[in-house]
Amino acid sequence: MPAAMTKIAMLLLDQPTAPIDLSITDLAKEAGTSPATVTRFCRLLGYTGYVPFRVAVAADVGRGSALDSWRADVGRAFGPEDAPAQVLRTLLMAQTMSLQATADGIDLGQIASVAGAIATCSHLDIYGIGGSGVMAEEMAGRLYRIGIPVHAWPEIHAALASAAILRPGSVALAISNTGRTDETIEALSLARSTGAFTIAVTGSANSPLATLADTNLVAYAPDGYLQPDDLAAKHAQLFVLDLLYLLVAQQNFAKAATMLAASAMAVSDHRHDAGRTALAHARPRDHHVPLRSASEGASHA
Repeated sequence: MPAAMTKIAMLLLDQPTAPIDLSITDLAKEAGTSPATVTRFCRLLGYTGYVPFRVAVAADVGRGSALDSWRADVGRAFGPEDAPAQVLRTLLMAQTMSLQATADGIDLGQIASVAGAIATCSHLDIYGIGGSGVMAEEMAGRLYRIGIPVHAWPEIHAALASAAILRPGSVALAISNTGRTDETIEALSLARSTGAFTIAVTGSANSPLATLADTNLVAYAPDGYLQPDDLAAKHAQLFVLDLLYLLVAQQNFAKAATMLAASAMAVSDHRHDAGRTALAHARPRDHHVPLRSASEGASHA
């Protein structure tokens, strides 16, 4: 390029977004040249003038910002133009890595001890905000069905109110992938101050929530996949919570089995079961099919 145009080029290499903020006169002044030279510069690059050049720069910056946003919110492992098969393979790898790393890192003695504390507690609080709140409610629903006195608190005011009245013999379980959610940390801290035994389920053993708790169960999630609300992290959390639930159920298998049977019978009439419906229609016409007694029905369930 001629020396005057080189000045403009050097300015743009140093300040790529300058055309968005500067008029043609201002850009020429910054480069130490004239508006006419800026116009010739734009035409040399293939644009009809400064305005189309500015639009092109803005579009390019927009694409860069969109890619940065994609990488931050969706993850570096997925590209916006990846084929579905590639997305599937990458996603499967993320989920598999997360579950395997979680399983490999579990201390079976530790989680069995946690299960024993939950099985014998006077009350269990479960805290979680946002996506972790969904995990908290799922876990509470399952434990309640096997006789554990439990509440899930996905809202901070209710969580703090409950945490404040816990006593020794109660347990508080907090779920947070990052282990840095202020509301969850606050609720677990208050629960611990009342004498409750505190448990954290986090993605990092070094997080503030993990450090605060009496014991921590790690649900690993690989970096660089779905961010910030990584589904691989949710599956790892579910894996840990599912294992914990099963170990709690084992503590009193007979009671758990009885309560599960009773709750299953209670909702059985609200399930569409083709086999059950066919039998119900057949019974009035077939007097040789004996109806089960209530006790037999419970045993069958």
